[in-house]
This record gives sequence, C-alpha cells and structure tokens, in this order.
Amino acid sequence: MPAAPELQHPEMSDVALTDVLFALSDPARLDLARQLVDGPMDMAACSATGGPVPKATKSHQLKVLREAGVVRNVPKGRGRLLSLRRDELDAVFPGLLDSVLGPRPAGDGSRAG
Repeated sequence: MPAAPELQHPEMSDVALTDVLFALSDPARLDLARQLVDGPMDMAACSATGGPVPKATKSHQLKVLREAGVVRNVPKGRGRLLSLRRDELDAVFPGLLDSVLGPRPAGDGSRAG
C-alpha cells in the first residue's frame, strides 16, 4: 500500500480569524483540537467525544480544521500524524488558542507545527 499523500496547508499569512473561529465553533472539531493540546497524535487515535462517528465525518471535521490553519496533517507511514499549529497561530492571533482551548500544558515550551 502506498504512503498517504501530502495535503495542502494554508500559509499563516492566508489564515483568516473568521475561518479559525468557524473551525473551532463546532463542538466535535473543538474536541478534536483539544485532544492535540498535549502534542501530536495519530489520526486513528483522535476521536470526537459523544460516541463513534463515521470515518467520513471525522475526515471532514479534520479537513475543516486543516484548511482553517488550526491543525497540520502529515503522512506517517500508512497513517497520518495530526498536530496543533499552536505556535504559528499564536504568532498571528496571540492568545486565541489559550482563550478557546485552554493554556499550554506546564513545562512544554514547544509544539509541532
């Protein structure tokens, strides 16, 4: 089986605050983003709370987050690794993610992104 293809991620200069807020306005997407606060995780391990969701629904929710510039979704073997673009978003919209997702975990000064 071939490796997963690279996906397009917006440059931070192209990310609009309204797109980020829209992406985080959905409870399922907000929950997915909160799961990434502690660091990157395998896409298969991410799941919205509230019960099982179809794979297509989860893929759509992650696509909205990626296209809004909230997460980075990169191939890792035959799977995908998700990470919150926290440092990049903090540079453009200081304090936004702390307000929406909560503060950074203590002792972690870096984030994948």
